[in-house]
Amino acid sequence: MSEFTVSGRFKSRDGFAEFETTIDAENENVAREHALSQLGSQHGLKRTEIDLEEVAER
Repeated sequence: MSEFTVSGRFKSRDGFAEFETTIDAENENVAREHALSQLGSQHGLKRTEIDLEEVAER
C-alpha cells in the first residue's frame, strides 16, 4: 500500500474550509474515495460539497 496526501476544500457555514489529509490506499482512486467518505462522515457533507484539488503519492 502507498501513502497519499489528499487536499482540497469543502463547503462550510462560513464559505469554504481547506483541508489536507494523509491516507493509506492501494491507488489514487481508492485514496480519493476514502477522502470523500471520511469528510462526508465527519462533517455531514455530500460528495458534491467536497472539492478535491490534489491527490499526490508521498
